Amino acid sequence: MFIPTTKEEINILGWNSLDVILVTGDSYIDSPFVGVSIIGKVLIKEGFRVGIIAQPDINSEKDITRLGEPDLFWGITGGCIDSMVANYTALKKKRKKDDYTAGGHNTRRPDRAVIVYSNLVRKYFKNTKPLVLGGIEASLRRIPHYDYWSNRLRKSIIFDAKADYIIYGMGEKTTVELAKRLRNGSDTKDIPGICYISGKPQEAYIELYSYSDLLYDKNAFIEMFNIFYKNNDPVKAKGIYQKHDTRYLIHNPPSPYISSQELDAIYDMDFERDSHPYYKKYGLVRALDTIKFSISTHRGCYGECNFCAISVHEGTTVSWRSEKSIIREAKRIAELPDFKGYILDAGGPTANMYGFECEKKLSRGKCTNKRCMYPTICSMLKPDHEKQLNLFKGLRKIKEIKKIFISSGIRYDLLLEDKKNCENYLKEIILHHISGQLKIAPEHTEDRILHLMGKPGSKELIEFVDKFYRLTEAAGKDQYLTYYFMVSHPGCNEEDINKMKFFISNKLKVNTEQVQIFTPTPSTYSTLMYYTEINPFGKNKIYVEKNLSEKERLKKIITSKNTWMHRKKYGRVK
Repeated sequence: MFIPTTKEEINILGWNSLDVILVTGDSYIDSPFVGVSIIGKVLIKEGFRVGIIAQPDINSEKDITRLGEPDLFWGITGGCIDSMVANYTALKKKRKKDDYTAGGHNTRRPDRAVIVYSNLVRKYFKNTKPLVLGGIEASLRRIPHYDYWSNRLRKSIIFDAKADYIIYGMGEKTTVELAKRLRNGSDTKDIPGICYISGKPQEAYIELYSYSDLLYDKNAFIEMFNIFYKNNDPVKAKGIYQKHDTRYLIHNPPSPYISSQELDAIYDMDFERDSHPYYKKYGLVRALDTIKFSISTHRGCYGECNFCAISVHEGTTVSWRSEKSIIREAKRIAELPDFKGYILDAGGPTANMYGFECEKKLSRGKCTNKRCMYPTICSMLKPDHEKQLNLFKGLRKIKEIKKIFISSGIRYDLLLEDKKNCENYLKEIILHHISGQLKIAPEHTEDRILHLMGKPGSKELIEFVDKFYRLTEAAGKDQYLTYYFMVSHPGCNEEDINKMKFFISNKLKVNTEQVQIFTPTPSTYSTLMYYTEINPFGKNKIYVEKNLSEKERLKKIITSKNTWMHRKKYGRVK
């Protein structure tokens, strides 16, 4: 069933009132790829009465008041994407389209949606039940952060939104626990995975530099972020607190990672895999073109790319579903009336992180002095793609399915490290799971910039490219690689761009249009570099391009089809 979004639906269910009302910046899509839908379904499964209001009109009370007031709390999210990222390009131009809005026009999601919706609730419901912020927009803004769009440091979003709690990360366990305690009138202050405001510090926790200190000292901001980042692993993290003016942000340790059995239970729930009929009057939701016929197989990423928010939001430990649960979902998708036989993706944040993890990390927590995959893959990780190979073969046996695509990006350095299964895995993908192209994201080609990104070097890229095309030719397939690159990452100057263009043209022998300009998003190391113009790992000054027109010009160098100047200037790639 759909989560009710009208009074009529609530009456049909026989509910007199709602325990929780969820407010989201997306159109309501009932899908396991949409966080607010998962949270709503999990709460309903636990016996709570839940309603949802999607993209409320912020200029009137007609939407925000239509379900009344909840008995326990309001749950507020900006949606699947940070509202500022959804609304603006890296060059700060307003986006015209929104894949998560019915009709596709970017007209219904406000800037800083979490703050706007919180104010909207407060406007029409004085002294209401607690406001609980969740989703990626709140999760990444839970501590003081550099905001690219206003070019300044902002406080934790809990202060700007005047909210009561933040639930950060993948919040199923935390949300249910908070709902139970609010229902029972129990103390909520020790729940893992929440932040709240207090009039006094939490003595057993680690103190961070105050917000006022950060405004005048970029080195203090770096030190604060390092402490915050190192305390995101639920096995060993400690709580932290931080003064904001006269009050304190209290940041509890993270909620424990979800188990495979718990993941199975979540994805075995009944999802409509469609937009709610109430919102269909506004038009189709483009995101459904992809997510309706896709399967999420795992969560988390131990890649820890410095520009990526996954580490802080989903975590650096990978949790995966059982093969049986994934096959059950595939069979349910195959029964949909408009299914044409194609699963458009079966993967996660990174496609090939299914089925293996560092045993030491699982029992003792994440290492604080090194990473799983950078600068080299740790010997404790032991990449093993056999479980995913078996999963693919199991999915291919479902007679209603013609093809399962792997659309999530592949970490080729991880695959190359698996000496036992590397070629078998690549053969499986080449033969059965791509149709013309496979996406990979080198992001850059110059090792100095790749070091700042936390990405593998160009040597691994060339080794993978050679292996892919050798196996593709042996399979008699006409398929190719699509490369994703990034310009204007902190540290990257015009010389690096020209060298990258020469490498792409002469070593990879392609012209590419898959180029993005680095966007500083909250709570990543690359954004820390962008704001401070300091490498936080070496503490040396780095070049940062901040001029918008110059960023656009640098992107055009990579996407241009004229390579003469690069050949003349740099000669042959060795």
